[in-house]
Amino acid sequence: MSTSTALLTDHYELTMVDAALSAGTADRDSVFELFARRLSGARRYGVVAGTGRLLDAVSRFRFADEELDWLRERGFLRAETLDWLADFRFRGDIWGYPEGEVFFPGSPLVTVESSFAEGVLLETVALSILNADSAVATAASRMSHAANGKPLAEMGSRRTGEYSAVAAARAAYIAGFSATSNLEAGRSWGIPTMGTAAHSFTLLHDSERDAFEAQVAALGPSTTLLVDTYDIEQGVRTAVEVAGRELGAVRIDSGDLPIVVAQVRRLLDDLGATSTKITVTNDLDEYTVAALAAAPVDSFGVGTSVVVGSGTPTMGMVYKLVARTDDAGNWVSVAKKSADKVSVGGRKSVRRLYDRRGVATAEAIFLGDGPGGAPEGEELGASARDVLVPLVRAGEVQPGHTGSEGIAAARERHRLRVAELPHVAMSLTRGDPAIPTEYR
Repeated sequence: MSTSTALLTDHYELTMVDAALSAGTADRDSVFELFARRLSGARRYGVVAGTGRLLDAVSRFRFADEELDWLRERGFLRAETLDWLADFRFRGDIWGYPEGEVFFPGSPLVTVESSFAEGVLLETVALSILNADSAVATAASRMSHAANGKPLAEMGSRRTGEYSAVAAARAAYIAGFSATSNLEAGRSWGIPTMGTAAHSFTLLHDSERDAFEAQVAALGPSTTLLVDTYDIEQGVRTAVEVAGRELGAVRIDSGDLPIVVAQVRRLLDDLGATSTKITVTNDLDEYTVAALAAAPVDSFGVGTSVVVGSGTPTMGMVYKLVARTDDAGNWVSVAKKSADKVSVGGRKSVRRLYDRRGVATAEAIFLGDGPGGAPEGEELGASARDVLVPLVRAGEVQPGHTGSEGIAAARERHRLRVAELPHVAMSLTRGDPAIPTEYR
């Protein structure tokens, strides 16, 4: 199977290239921006995720014989366009918000500077990756904060597509989750994996005791025993009898969790298993995690909610042409004016502003010379820092953004950036963005 990403795109991207080549406008220098007009779900902030995956996709965006033969059979492109695609590789520049960074409405998360034809080809794959991954990361970030420092594991593989599950595990890990149940995510991205047994393992055996004995024999007393297949109280008693007071943990996957957790904690302590931890699952989201954060829960396993963005499966990002050169080589700002879909034309740079305590106060977007062209913090009368970083220069992916190195950097970046936000950002209620976006 081809490893090319070139057909992870929409039909009309290629017909636009075909028409632009015919019209002589395909080589016009252009600037495309990927951004969200608003924060879907009335979230207070968004989290950038998928950047490393996008850069990998850009590096593999080539039309080899397999792709070209298929397109030739479809018959909707001219021979000259197929020849152009055969020689294609992205040779432009890409700037963007580094992975793990937070964002707000209008934030130019990805800025592509290239010819029109090169830039337009990346539209669909860029939106596919960042819309989905950022939705997962934003939900995961909210859950991580709601957990108040207690670890969360991502367990949602069976609730999304098989490849989406791997990407979701990656995005959740960047946004604060500590592990995943998905082995491919562990292999591909180096994310810690976890898991012990499901209810089927208990049902396989003639009794709950037999199941626990088999699991402890295989995995040792530090394992996690699932205690709610039948009766939770009896399950806890049997678990301690089988594994002893050094039982690692019990998992609860049903019931009125705040009440059940308190009862299980008391029972474990009464049985002398004071060091045995409690992990809970059962269709958790940020709201149930927050409700349980003060309960004697030691860790959480989140499935469906995190991989579908907790009700917001996409961030509503768009990819728009914002500037191009004319026939004389002069830059022209362009923008869409449709009702409710207005975009802001022009090349942009971004600085985030902070108060004296280091708390973010605004996202300042400057129209002008593009990335790196914003005034210094002193000129703004505030502490400020550049947000955009170079991701691709002259077609070459810049180091530090891909692979396990990129994930580690993104995870730490996310931790730092969320800590800079005002307290209102952590609210789980719908509302305005935590800081305003200001165009200057």
